[in-house]
Amino acid sequence: MDTVSIGLIQASHDLDGGEDVAAHKRHGLEKQERLIREAASRGAKVIGLQELFAGPYFCAEQSSRWYEFAEEVPDGPTVSAMRELARELEVVLIVPVYEREGVASYYNTAAVIDADGAYLGKYRKHHIPHVGAGGGEHGFWEKFYFKPGNLGYPTFDTAYAKVGVYICYDRHFPEGARALGLAGAEIVFNPSATVAGTSEYLWKLEQPAHAVANGYYVAAINRVGVEPPWRMGEFYGQSYLVDPRGAIVAEGSRDRDEAIVGVLDRRVIREAREAWQFYRDRRPETYGELSRL
Repeated sequence: MDTVSIGLIQASHDLDGGEDVAAHKRHGLEKQERLIREAASRGAKVIGLQELFAGPYFCAEQSSRWYEFAEEVPDGPTVSAMRELARELEVVLIVPVYEREGVASYYNTAAVIDADGAYLGKYRKHHIPHVGAGGGEHGFWEKFYFKPGNLGYPTFDTAYAKVGVYICYDRHFPEGARALGLAGAEIVFNPSATVAGTSEYLWKLEQPAHAVANGYYVAAINRVGVEPPWRMGEFYGQSYLVDPRGAIVAEGSRDRDEAIVGVLDRRVIREAREAWQFYRDRRPETYGELSRL
């Protein structure tokens, strides 16, 4: 089939950050499952969730108690629950989680689950920010929590589309976006947690540019609301699906929990790639300086 319905889940996390870590995960999973079911009921076949979807954006502070939030991938409880849900609904899920590997290695990770519940693999966020936000002591303190990704830029042959993943801060770096296109991605999901006053002016510039430069769809997903007790800024939602022409084909609100559904059309991918021929005309033999420190 030339068309595939794509679901993007954006949601607030309104449980105060001071609550028990396990309570956060229960709360987040219950809310997100409802929205996943809604997206599936509206025909979505490939559904992406927001960064660290099952809890708050705890990187607003630096506290070792949040290491408890991490779990193994794919054998931890969150991915296991999402595998069962994918199998039941016959949908592909992109599931961003806090991953623990071994005794104490931690990554910002997204698991990709096929429509039969099979675990296809994972992407680990490569580019790890450590910057303030909101003018106070809070910020995107991710180097406290995550090692840089070490699994490359994989794509995943799912039941409905060839999927790539890029996570939040990754979107500021065009090199990985191109690598995903070279690996055959038809759509790249970018689960994010980003606030007004920091990156909003880039939200609808960079990712449509990636879509155009690489001839694929991008599903840009952002959470919504202001999360207590940190209140470092407003997560401004506006999750969207953009096509290879740079046109936004589906978009969410700024401030509501939503399941956004849009359509990926392979004919648009073919037309855009044939018109521009960026892959034919690229000159990798001249780009050596880009890989030198």
